[in-house]
Amino acid sequence: MSSLRPSILDPLFAPASTLPGVGQRFAPLLDRLVGTPERPARIIDLLFHLPHSGISREVKGSISDAPIGETVTLAVRVVKHIPSPPIKSRAPYRVLVEDETGDISLVFFKAQKSWMEKLLPVGEVRYISGKIELRDGHRQMVHPDRVLDQAKMEALPAVEAVYGQTEGISSRMLAKFMKPALERIPGLPEWQDDAWLKKQKWPAFKDALFQIHNPENANQATLEAQQKSPIRKRLAYDEILASQLALALVRSRMRRLPGQVNAGDGKMLAKAISTLPFKLTEGQASALKDIRQDLLSDKRMLRLLQGDVGSGKTVVAFLTMICAIEAGKQAALMAPTEILARQHYERLLPLAEQNGLKIAILTGRDKGSSRKKTLAELESGEIDLIIGTHALFQDTVIFHNLGIAVVDEQHRFGVHQRLALSGKGQAVDVLVMTATPIPRTLTLTYFGDMDVSILNEKPAGRKPIQTRLVSIDRLDEVAAALGRAIAAGNLVYWICPLVSESEVLDLTAAEERYEMLKQFFGDKVGLVHGQMKNADKDEAMARFVAGETKILVSTTVVEVGVDVPAATIMVIEHAERFGLAQLHQLRGRIGRGSEESTCLLLYKGPLGETSKARLEMMRDTEDGFKIAEADLRLRGEGEILGTRQSGLPGFQIANLEVDTELLEAARDDARLTIERDEELESPRGQALRTLLYLFERDSAVRLIRAG
Repeated sequence: MSSLRPSILDPLFAPASTLPGVGQRFAPLLDRLVGTPERPARIIDLLFHLPHSGISREVKGSISDAPIGETVTLAVRVVKHIPSPPIKSRAPYRVLVEDETGDISLVFFKAQKSWMEKLLPVGEVRYISGKIELRDGHRQMVHPDRVLDQAKMEALPAVEAVYGQTEGISSRMLAKFMKPALERIPGLPEWQDDAWLKKQKWPAFKDALFQIHNPENANQATLEAQQKSPIRKRLAYDEILASQLALALVRSRMRRLPGQVNAGDGKMLAKAISTLPFKLTEGQASALKDIRQDLLSDKRMLRLLQGDVGSGKTVVAFLTMICAIEAGKQAALMAPTEILARQHYERLLPLAEQNGLKIAILTGRDKGSSRKKTLAELESGEIDLIIGTHALFQDTVIFHNLGIAVVDEQHRFGVHQRLALSGKGQAVDVLVMTATPIPRTLTLTYFGDMDVSILNEKPAGRKPIQTRLVSIDRLDEVAAALGRAIAAGNLVYWICPLVSESEVLDLTAAEERYEMLKQFFGDKVGLVHGQMKNADKDEAMARFVAGETKILVSTTVVEVGVDVPAATIMVIEHAERFGLAQLHQLRGRIGRGSEESTCLLLYKGPLGETSKARLEMMRDTEDGFKIAEADLRLRGEGEILGTRQSGLPGFQIANLEVDTELLEAARDDARLTIERDEELESPRGQALRTLLYLFERDSAVRLIRAG
């Protein structure tokens, strides 16, 4: 869709290889540093690779005053050359230089005499830059960063930006490429509100990029100073506004699409609630009320149901689907894995049968006549409720009259997949569920196009889970304790971070741990991991659910949704290698029955500060939302939501931890903009279209074009 991008942005989206000096040698290195596996580096990618610090190249003080261990720039006169001894010696080439206050040795390894004499002619003044160190009481500078004559020194900026680099390309080389990249920035229309810009004292977009890559002093270039700087804030706000505007457009488009009532008179719903073997929690009842109001409205529903581990989202989803079925529609529930889809099916089958509904399942594994039969009954309307994986949005799947699509674990799917399922019918309402508690900032950032309902209580009867930190050195004690637990009828999960042994990471592999535990417990131990065939994986899970195996050694394939009430012990090996949200999800696989449950976090010491904080947080609370906030502080938003894997847009410039107030302002700005200028046709609206393309929120502009 690049052809729709305004031509004014073409210079920025040109390949980085077109910059002078890049050529065939450096292009692949830039691709690795700022490109993606799908596309080579572009000039805009390079410009958004901001410096993380700066080095002052100002000449300050003298040799005797220069601090040891800091980068300094000095004016010196070359005294003499002391070449390396004959071949085979590892001794360096030395050049003695001086000023009025003393002398210093410049040290070079593998240097050529002719080149050194040209670089540092005896008797000439040169400017040297680098770190001074002491060796045997004498000052020396090993491989100076810079050796310049007067003319080159005058051309050098007083502060040199320092960039994150990759092997084969230095920060200095990146700075060299950055200069022509900055010259390619065209004169862009101002998309920010003029009064807001003046209030914030922010520069224009082009000026902000130029200033951040050309800091006036070394202090200004540090990450800490940048975070507070109006220069970076301007760029961060641009990026956040593009994201919020895109979400507002999606939301507006959903609201504008003709909707229809997807709920009946409530009698079937009331009967379904009465057949439940438990009372709905306040959170469940409140979420269901909000959802039913959405379904009764003639506007399209797009709602996110956030629930902590074990908060009862599936029941809310089932009752939501009952509402649509009661209105004569069909309902679909899409899960990210086959294991989860089959589990949903097995749990909802008795509830559906009690309420006289026909329920079916469709996954990639279903083939032949049974698949044909399911597809035929779905198209004829015989099936009321279908559960499946991504197989549900294949072209061959045709619904008779789909009214509601429920998407489980939204962040495992792309937005396009969600829209593909909602496009399987007329005015399909969409309920998205996640068991990953998401901090409010991330909810606004990634799910700002949705209304949000939160379940933050556990159903009655659930007991707290005891969480303990145990050194991996006490493995024998843990195995002995497990023997007592399974003798008492308990089931155990044992989670490992890898499938098979790795020469790179010293982590215990699932297969290795499985073999070790088999020596203790024989055929009471099962194994499941993502590299197994689906049928083998399902069989191993089924044997564990039935209690035929007592200990299930697994990778994180059991992380989300798997429900075995008899499992009361969770052992997580190398817990220090997992993120907080992942540990919380894994722990949520136990404590689902009425028995006391225990989670053992096995760690290998000594622990770093972050790992220690993470494990202590797990020990001290079961509140998924507190844990998610801590995870955001410790790891950043990309890891929590799995944006690296799912294709959700991560931020290049903005940092949600320090830019929360910008997020709130951008959300208000985007909402007001769409209310006043839904088609983005005003002068500012046209400029905002350019902003959307600049930060690659193109799909939002296509929504406008699609009407």
